[in-house]
Amino acid sequence: MFDYFANPSRFMRIANRLLLPLVILSVITGIIGLYLGLFVAPADYQQGDTVRIIYIHVPSAWLALFGYVGLGLCGLFYVVWRHPLADIAARAIAPVGAVFALLTLVTGALWGKPMWGAWWVWDARLTSMLILFFFYLGFIALANGFDRAERGSRPAALLALVGMINVPIVKFSVDWWNTLHQPASLLRSGGPAIDSSMLTPLILTLIAAHAYFAILVILRMRALLTERRLAALMLRPGGD
Repeated sequence: MFDYFANPSRFMRIANRLLLPLVILSVITGIIGLYLGLFVAPADYQQGDTVRIIYIHVPSAWLALFGYVGLGLCGLFYVVWRHPLADIAARAIAPVGAVFALLTLVTGALWGKPMWGAWWVWDARLTSMLILFFFYLGFIALANGFDRAERGSRPAALLALVGMINVPIVKFSVDWWNTLHQPASLLRSGGPAIDSSMLTPLILTLIAAHAYFAILVILRMRALLTERRLAALMLRPGGD
């Protein structure tokens, strides 16, 4: 299975076919989800309308974690099999995941100020998410910090693998320590603890965000593959 999709041309043919359905899915679910969340879902009895930031904050947090899991898997595939497509996928994922991690921190600050009375507290969830953001930045810096791109691939992949340790810390920090964040209310035993009026738009925005993430990664992978093919052509005799 891995060998089948590891062929860059075959992978991009499949990915390009998925682009239009992903765009349609992201636009439709995003518009409906945000409309329901911002204008139809009721305000929270404690937080009021401030709770509506959940429809941006939660999808961003999920994508920051989901993106890093993908980054770590790509790092593993590159370290073990040394396949260039894994390196390209990791390089495509890292900036997108970093933006979602930053968006998580910003929306968390905007949500935390009226709720906690401070823009930032050294809460376990916030701190571990900040560390995840730094791992993203570290990967980007290592991957692009050499005169030739391939020289940064292995150290960046190893850093991605080290950073995987932080993913379960981010996810389970609210269960392991006494934090200001509430426990999991969506993925939990016994089912979601969110009323359907808020759960439906949240699920729709999660679908939209995941589809949007996939679109950005595919577009970046396509651009990176094109750059490498052009670079390979330039290295051939008479390429310049």
